[in-house]
Amino acid sequence: MPEYLTYALVLLSLGAYVVLDGYDLGVGMLSLVDRDERRRREYNELIATAWDANESWIILAGVALWAGLPGAYATVLPGVYPPLVAMLFAVILRGMGLEFQSASGTYRRGWGLLFGGASLAVTLCQGLVIGAVLSGLPQQDGHFTGGALAWLTPYSVLCALGLVCVYLLAGAAWLQDKTEGTAHAWAGRLGRPLLGATVVAALVLGFGLEVADPQHFHFEQPLRATLFGLAVAAAAVCGAVAWYGFGRRPDWRPFAAVLGAEAAGLLALVAATAPVVVPPSLTLHEASSPHGSQVFLVVGVGLCMPFVLAYNIYAWWVFRGKFREPARQPPTATAPDDRSTDGTAEPFTPRPESRVVVIVRRTLLTLLGILLAAVSQDIFGGESTWVDPLGIALLSGTALVAWILGDRRDGRLGEYDLPGGERP
Repeated sequence: MPEYLTYALVLLSLGAYVVLDGYDLGVGMLSLVDRDERRRREYNELIATAWDANESWIILAGVALWAGLPGAYATVLPGVYPPLVAMLFAVILRGMGLEFQSASGTYRRGWGLLFGGASLAVTLCQGLVIGAVLSGLPQQDGHFTGGALAWLTPYSVLCALGLVCVYLLAGAAWLQDKTEGTAHAWAGRLGRPLLGATVVAALVLGFGLEVADPQHFHFEQPLRATLFGLAVAAAAVCGAVAWYGFGRRPDWRPFAAVLGAEAAGLLALVAATAPVVVPPSLTLHEASSPHGSQVFLVVGVGLCMPFVLAYNIYAWWVFRGKFREPARQPPTATAPDDRSTDGTAEPFTPRPESRVVVIVRRTLLTLLGILLAAVSQDIFGGESTWVDPLGIALLSGTALVAWILGDRRDGRLGEYDLPGGERP
């Protein structure tokens, strides 16, 4: 029974990632083809409000897969290392483009291209990984036996292109819901052509899966056939609603319909393949970890999910409604209250108690991190000697010193306000 809960956690995390992070990857790719710099800047600020919360779901999925389905983890990862590593690098570069663009006073073409190009790279890599897994990675007794390019198949390439269409469609629907003016009109015009391309891609990938996937789909089973048919029908209904909603009010309707179609498509895939988790023959029971690990994972990850979901909901609530870029004030070298009566700047001297409070707080946070690492070692490894105590002390001490010195430097440069209301 716990392995089914673990499987559900993995599917829920992956589904939440595809549904939530898909639209902001789509907006990033759309920024590459939009020639208006003002709109590109608007897209960047719009995605900067939620992209980190959306990507947290893939971390939960990775943890659940690693601890709950180690057989699948050990079989899949060696076969998809190149696109997976490329995806991680692209995620990092995408975050850099987003944050540096937000910090700049005006639109910077270089950061905008980095954001859009990295979004495209992440999507392509994800499609290659999905297609490689569905094509059936070479394996024997739960071990990967293929070569370095086993992930590159015709079906994985088609999956990558199809995922680009899906994410572009979700991005256009999101822009119609969250923007006004020319960006809103442009998203409404793009919606239906992208929906048509997505439908074509879904049909090609759906019928091609019968050829590419080496496992036999047991649609002769009534329950499986019924669930698959219901999921496909739900996806078709959501697609029709999205087609009607693009370019019409209310603006949220296409986005909700696209999310529903994505969720229905994932459920259809699960209904067709379960209980096989890695084609052609690695099943859920064969890939699962021992009972104790399953229970610990279900409790641990299950308790984390409400907090991640609450973070998503809170971010959506705070940034609800249409996006309107705030007016930017020109930066000033010195705040008015930092000058004396004769107009000269006074040197900033922090109070001694502020330094003590900061150092004590950071020391306690570092010790808490060490404690959590030690507890996790005891739970997963059965021993607490994975990392030598001297190594832990050196690493944590170095991190603490670098943290304090870095923040002091940022304080002198005026990056943030220190405790007590002083301004550096």
